[in-house]
Formats: sequence, C-alpha cells, structure tokens
Amino acid sequence: MSGRVIIVVLGKQGAGKGTQCKRLAESLAIPHVSTGDILRAAVRDQTPLGKEVEGILASGQLVNDELVGRLVAERFAEADAAGGALLDGYPRNHAQAAMLESILGDDGIKLVINLDVASELVAERLSARRVCQECGAIYRDTDIEAISGTCENCGGDVVQRPDDQPEAILKRLATYESDTAPLLDFYAERGLLVTIDGNQTPADVTADIMSAVQDRDLA
Repeated sequence: MSGRVIIVVLGKQGAGKGTQCKRLAESLAIPHVSTGDILRAAVRDQTPLGKEVEGILASGQLVNDELVGRLVAERFAEADAAGGALLDGYPRNHAQAAMLESILGDDGIKLVINLDVASELVAERLSARRVCQECGAIYRDTDIEAISGTCENCGGDVVQRPDDQPEAILKRLATYESDTAPLLDFYAERGLLVTIDGNQTPADVTADIMSAVQDRDLA
C-alpha cells in the first residue's frame, strides 16, 4: 500500500503497547509517537509544558485534548514522520479521534490495533514496573537493576512512576473504560480495528501484529 502509513495502537495502560510499538516501528521504518513519552520528557526537563502537566500525570488523570492534539500535530510535521507514524496513547477519546482525523486530512488511519489484556493483569504489571528517568528503559521490581535503582543502559535513576501507584492505576483503568474503550466500536465500524490477544508472550503478540499488518499490505 502506498502513501503515508498511520497506525494507531490502543489498549489499557500496561498492555504492552510500548514494547510492541518499538518493534513495529523498527519493522516499518516509521517513528513511534508516544504522547505519554513526550509529556513525561517535558516533566523531566521541567519545561513550561512539563510544569503545567506534572500534577495531572502524577494523579493518573489525562491532559486536555487541545494540548495533546497540538503536540501530535507538531510531531507529525517533523521530517521523519513524512512516511507515516505509529501512534501510542492517542487518541484516548472521541474528541481526540475527531481531532486526529482533522490533523491527518487525506492521510487517513490505515490500521487500529487493540491489545486486549485483562485489567487484573495490567494492574499487576503496572504496580511492578520501574522506569529509567533518563532513557525510559522498563524494568520489573524483581530486576536487579530496579532494586539497585540504576539503569543498566545509561546509568540513570530507575524509579516507580507516580502514575504506577495503586490509586493512580485504578483511576487510569476507570478512565480507559469510560473514555477510550468506546473507540473500539468507533474504529470497528470503519473496518480499521484488529484485536490482538495481549495475554500471550511478547514474541507471540508481535507475530500476531505483524500478521495483521501484512494482511493490510502495510509491511
């Protein structure tokens, strides 16, 4: 399939979107655009935007639609996104989905992948997750690097993110069910949605995703 390749990856927090998006982005040679990563980097660097959204992210709430839409539009205007992009964490609701259609114009979404994982499992994954503040590497709380608090990749501090605390996790899952889950029907009606069983091993999930991508002639 010619033209710009725009793929959206949906799923609960902790469903494995980041891992799968990185693999798919490498395979398709398009950038992995994570709105969460963009916002967290702004918080880490204490930019004006970061200071504005720091408390919102720490509580497990979502940043307002207009601001995130502006970030996505700016990211899509960069040179490396000329051939397409893999969207992780956007859109999160119907308003953002409409905004994305406006941003894309004639370059519509080619595929929407839903990583389906039970809420109990993602809550377990999130509570055990530790993240490097510098490079974003992910560890579990049983990893020796996470216990020592030092990233094996860059030497940065490995911490538990505030939004991976139990209370914030519950808020995030509730918000997903109320705001993001309805998008599954929205995209299914447009013939764009493919649901992948995210309870499998990461390798098996990747294989199923690549099969779906090849079926759409995107690879």
